[in-house]
Amino acid sequence: MKVLIVASGNRSKISSFILEQVNSLKALDVMVDYFLIKGKGFFGYVKNYFLLLRKIKTNNYELIHAHYGLSGLLASLQLKLPVIITFHGSDVNLDKNYLFSRLAASLSTNNIFVHPSIYQKLKSHNKKSHIIPCGIDLDIFQPMAKLDARKILGFKKNEKLILFSSSFQNPIKNPILAKEAISKIENCSLLELKDYNRKEVKLLMNAVDLLLVTSYSETGPLVVKEALACNCPVVSTDVGDVKKITNGISNCFIIDKNIEEIIEKVNIILSSKKRSNGQDRVQSFELKIVAKIIYDIYLKAIVNTK
Repeated sequence: MKVLIVASGNRSKISSFILEQVNSLKALDVMVDYFLIKGKGFFGYVKNYFLLLRKIKTNNYELIHAHYGLSGLLASLQLKLPVIITFHGSDVNLDKNYLFSRLAASLSTNNIFVHPSIYQKLKSHNKKSHIIPCGIDLDIFQPMAKLDARKILGFKKNEKLILFSSSFQNPIKNPILAKEAISKIENCSLLELKDYNRKEVKLLMNAVDLLLVTSYSETGPLVVKEALACNCPVVSTDVGDVKKITNGISNCFIIDKNIEEIIEKVNIILSSKKRSNGQDRVQSFELKIVAKIIYDIYLKAIVNTK
């Protein structure tokens, strides 16, 4: 099976969750090539249309898998190959993207949604739709001794370290609330999750005392699943699937957007000095399992369009 991945090429590198999914599909003997779109907005994407046609014409692809709505819309404008679109959240939740994503969903062969809320909001019920969360690489994200992880990263043995769930520059993640809360805890540092590779993220999640999520909204988030795979405690607002996933796991708390409650829950974890028992909960999100589900969707789409 030969598949063309269509995604944005505006960043310096392809999103790690796309690369990880592609690598897991390669293990199932899927041959993969990339078409990266350079340009922003609808018209920026449309400029790539003829380049995409040329790419398809000169290669023997059987299917296109596009990530995000605008990429999916461009891919669906060609009529030669079946198109699978994965919608990740911002392509549906942001008003500027919604109509383009809805049109893309109506043109595609199949749609994949990483969270049920995206499926409900897009209202693409007339299509063959699948709810498939992004998978996690359990070969990478595993528990290790906190002191060993801190030694590798150069952290002090007894310092209080909290890992923020994203970049401080991302307003949807509500970094202002996180910074204000942690600033009131003595000798405690808030670390920004930015510009790390996957193995470094694994080390961070094993080195810190907990992961803090203060987001206004999420469609996962994947970072929580990765933290749980490392038995890292989690304090999070009630976003995405966090409440469902962390239910019954030790040293994990769901909080309101309230500074005092954040401080209280963080201090409970800092005082206990214990990890969570989250690794068992995330086994069903393993990349290999997700890849097999997507592979079966590929097969059916190819067969049904012949």
